[in-house]
Amino acid sequence: MASVPPPSTEIPKVVSPPGDAKSETGLAVPAQDDTNPGVYDDLHRKCKEVFPAPFEGARLQINKGLSSVFQISHTLTMSSLQPSGYRFGCTYVGDRQFGPNEAYPVLLGDMDFSGSLNAQVIHQFTKAIRCRFISQIQCSKLVGSQMGLEYRGKDYTTSFTLANVDLRKDSGMFICNYLQNITKRIALGTEFLYQSDANIPGGHVGAVSFGARYSGDSWQISSNLTPFTLGMKLCYYQKASNTMQFGVELDGNLASQECTTTVAYQVDLPKSDVVFKGQLDSNFCIGAVLEKKLLPMPFTLTLSGFGNHVKNTFRFGIGFTVGS
Repeated sequence: MASVPPPSTEIPKVVSPPGDAKSETGLAVPAQDDTNPGVYDDLHRKCKEVFPAPFEGARLQINKGLSSVFQISHTLTMSSLQPSGYRFGCTYVGDRQFGPNEAYPVLLGDMDFSGSLNAQVIHQFTKAIRCRFISQIQCSKLVGSQMGLEYRGKDYTTSFTLANVDLRKDSGMFICNYLQNITKRIALGTEFLYQSDANIPGGHVGAVSFGARYSGDSWQISSNLTPFTLGMKLCYYQKASNTMQFGVELDGNLASQECTTTVAYQVDLPKSDVVFKGQLDSNFCIGAVLEKKLLPMPFTLTLSGFGNHVKNTFRFGIGFTVGS
């Protein structure tokens, strides 16, 4: 999405919405039709999946399936950068199926001891129509909300999103995007964003961005341009082999005269049950995440590291997951 809204308007997501592969939470999501391009927000998904997600501190997560449709989780986090403490989470997946790996409705949520709640509801009414609702509650107040509707045609996808709408304060955000397959390999799309807020000069702002993607047999290049902010993002993905993938991202802004290039790679070692992701950017920042499954037990060990050589700051993390 466009980068116009200030950080205060962003909504923390419980999980990534269902797309064409597994989300960051590991939930199975629907397989994409060969002729449908997916959603505009996933324009750079192939490249971004290669990038690691470094974290700092220690994290323990225990997942327990109570039935075929209901799962709970216990997460304990200790960090100097992120809120530490315990969070309880639960996931419910309904029995309305549209494919072998998709079932609806999906209800997800997690809560800490202070009562802060993140929740998400995803439901697919037909094979083409899907909706979702995301909310965040802190101190018994609704601090973030988002409602989205998505329609998938044979060779196109359009979606509409309303976020943080408050009629009393005359504030909120509306996002509409469209992605069309021109050929089997080429997809073009556009996104319109409108935001109203008293903190914005003039009270409101609008922006349009344009995106394109070309997919080869084992590689993909994608780009989007936002003329309003003079911003541009260019991504390249390459699958070198069954065990090696690369991704390159160039993120620039002419208004601020800043440009950052990041190179990332992913190595899969199936025989060792190891997945390693690393990245290096033009600001001399490096990051890496190693994930090791401790079979035959349902344990996963995660090691993380991130370093900024310019600021001379380094962060390390260790995680342990029980259950899938």
